[in-house]
Amino acid sequence: SKMTVKAVKMPCTSANVYTKVPDGGWGWTVAFAFFVVEALTYGIIKSFGVFFNDLMESFDETNSRISWIISICVFVQTFTAPLSTVLSNRFGHRLVVMAGGLLVSTGMVIASFARSVVDMYVTIGIVSGLGYCLSFLPTVTILSQYFEKRRSLVTAVASTGECFAVFSFAPAITALKEQIGWRYSMLSVGLLQLGIAVCGSLLRPIVIREQEEMKAQPPEESTETKYMLENEQTCTSIESIDSGVDITTSPSNVPGKTKAEPKSEEPKQHGQNPVENNSTPPEPKTKLLDFSVMRDYSFICYAFFGLFATLGFFAPSLYIIPLSRSLGIGKDHSAYILSAMAIAEVFGRIFAGWVLNKKPIRKIYIELICVVLLSVALVAFPFASGFWGLMICSVYFGFMLGTVAGTHIPLLAEDDVVGIERMSSAAGVYVFIQSLAGLAGPPLAGVLVDTTKNYSSAFYSCASGMVLGALFLALVRPCKTGLCHQQQKQQVEESTARPPPELPDDFIDMDIGKAENSGKGSDSV
Repeated sequence: SKMTVKAVKMPCTSANVYTKVPDGGWGWTVAFAFFVVEALTYGIIKSFGVFFNDLMESFDETNSRISWIISICVFVQTFTAPLSTVLSNRFGHRLVVMAGGLLVSTGMVIASFARSVVDMYVTIGIVSGLGYCLSFLPTVTILSQYFEKRRSLVTAVASTGECFAVFSFAPAITALKEQIGWRYSMLSVGLLQLGIAVCGSLLRPIVIREQEEMKAQPPEESTETKYMLENEQTCTSIESIDSGVDITTSPSNVPGKTKAEPKSEEPKQHGQNPVENNSTPPEPKTKLLDFSVMRDYSFICYAFFGLFATLGFFAPSLYIIPLSRSLGIGKDHSAYILSAMAIAEVFGRIFAGWVLNKKPIRKIYIELICVVLLSVALVAFPFASGFWGLMICSVYFGFMLGTVAGTHIPLLAEDDVVGIERMSSAAGVYVFIQSLAGLAGPPLAGVLVDTTKNYSSAFYSCASGMVLGALFLALVRPCKTGLCHQQQKQQVEESTARPPPELPDDFIDMDIGKAENSGKGSDSV
């Protein structure tokens, strides 16, 4: 059966209704919107290192205090992830992303007029941080709903927006600062981030409805089957005929049959209202936030992986320029190193998406290999010397970072973790747990740098967190297949080992006798 779209001519504000996951269609527009949102959220966060030295000189602050700007921003972004999930389920992804874009732009514009580092804690840290959360998470969630077979590849390619942003923003902002200063440069970045609200308007909701196959079946057969299913769900005996539900599933008791017995109309004669079996049951209410994922051992291990791995996501991009400057490399060449890291990350994301799109393949194992190699890249930075040494390390780190950063959230949709049905709530809880590392990571690296007077210590702290993350990631698959399945297997074996209850031979006769006695009693009344 071909995939059909029932909302072709609806306006842009309407939902797209498909009979199955489209793996394309309007999903390509959503993928483009996610590309731009990535560029204007994480791309700006990773490019914020170009303002580091300017802020230290303007506010006369240390590395650690300046690092708190991004630290608070990342913490608020991840800590409020459940709020983003709740708002998206309540008001829709489109309105939430548009509101987030306005918050991001407002915070960055006001920050350009800041007079102290505390002002930036509030504007960029809290206001923009909340906007980043409301912008990024709903976008990646709805993109995963538009794709199934090509989900890994499309998400990985669309997530390269932040890489292209770092590649272009780092040199552009550096050149712009020399012309108009860092304040007006930050103001320009804030105005540019209004594009997030525009991308949010493109996020049409998606509704998946199974294709109607009722037309291919005779109406009598489908109606009888429906009654059989309903009676099977009620699990009532013949004795419960008083409730108005006929238990017998023979054609004589199905409405619309010409050979109906008079017995089927007895409830009406006695003034009883029969239950309308053709009425559809009410749809269950959608949970705004499902914390049941916290009972899944595989998800808990995956969440701890994200907690420790986050330590290595942001600090290298923040400290690569100060590290290069400490080695005597000029401003322009330092910006080139950051740009090279961003370009390598593009290829890493595309490569990871291409590999994870292959079948059959256990995606969680591929992610584990990439995390281990990323840990090696972080350890290699302190041993680099000169421009080309840092360039090689940055390219290697960028490539491996792309393989992990572009896939760790979409992997929540895989059955090895939680699955696509619970991805929305799982993503909110997962990113919420990451908030602790996002808050502690950059300041911890800044304290180590201020204490040791060496930027290499920042990369060692990142590598330590990544190694711990790899250990928890290695436990995800065993928890899903080993521990959980063994418990389920034991329960199944216990239930099958018990002999079925013995029923008397006259069980059916007893029920029929009781039903006849109750019928005679109602007639006498």
